[in-house]
Amino acid sequence: MNRIIHEKQDMTYLSWSKIRNSSGTAGSFLKAYSMLGGKKTYYKLSNFDQMGGIIGHECVNEIIVDRLLDILGIPHLHYQLIHADVLIAGKTHEVYLCASEDFKQRGESKLALDAYWDIEHQEGESALDFCIRSGWEEYIYQMLVVDFLILNRDRHGANIEVLRNSRKKTIHLAPLFDHGLSLLFNCRDDAAVEDYDVMADKRVNNYIGSGSTWENLKLIPKGKEPQLNPLKESDKAVLLNGLDGIISQALQDKIWEMIWRRWCAYEDLCHSR
Repeated sequence: MNRIIHEKQDMTYLSWSKIRNSSGTAGSFLKAYSMLGGKKTYYKLSNFDQMGGIIGHECVNEIIVDRLLDILGIPHLHYQLIHADVLIAGKTHEVYLCASEDFKQRGESKLALDAYWDIEHQEGESALDFCIRSGWEEYIYQMLVVDFLILNRDRHGANIEVLRNSRKKTIHLAPLFDHGLSLLFNCRDDAAVEDYDVMADKRVNNYIGSGSTWENLKLIPKGKEPQLNPLKESDKAVLLNGLDGIISQALQDKIWEMIWRRWCAYEDLCHSR
């Protein structure tokens, strides 16, 4: 699959609805879906403002993190970044949106992890302990590493989903998804990018663990660190391929600096144990 479609597409047929306001920023996140040939495809825009149009780059973050998880060997939902015209409130906007397929298989239903924990947990059992008892330990530890590397601000309890098939009596967690509110998502210009401290332990909204992605790494017991493919300096070209003209070079360089320095910090933590 071509992950980035640069040739502009006419997608003015999509009908957009609001997901929610982004935390601490102006604007909204808009989503849409289509059904073609029996296949459901989901679309979303970066942070959108009625006056300014697209004011964020969350969709680009999705592609970068998609590629990062490919490199690390972590199962996840795949995204496409599509150059398109879209119609919002009667006005045409030229955007880069992201598209993804439905990760549910036939016969599966989905439920947010926080809702499932509320129904099924034992008295006094934390969300982390519940996931370990459910057999999802490796998944959770991979997720904690990823969220540290990209400083994911938005791994709330509905951004982890449980997939159930009542007929087959199967239950598992959905592949990792929704990484738009990560990296330097709140930097709107190169001045903000230049001033950004990529190692700052900024407060995050994580359902499992605390509001610190660094402290959450320490929830992974010694000897149970995920076995990941190592990140290499040459991977910068892979992560950022095709993004010239979509986001600035300064932003590209800073995103790589964040991912690389955080990867090195994670490796140092593992080696120091």
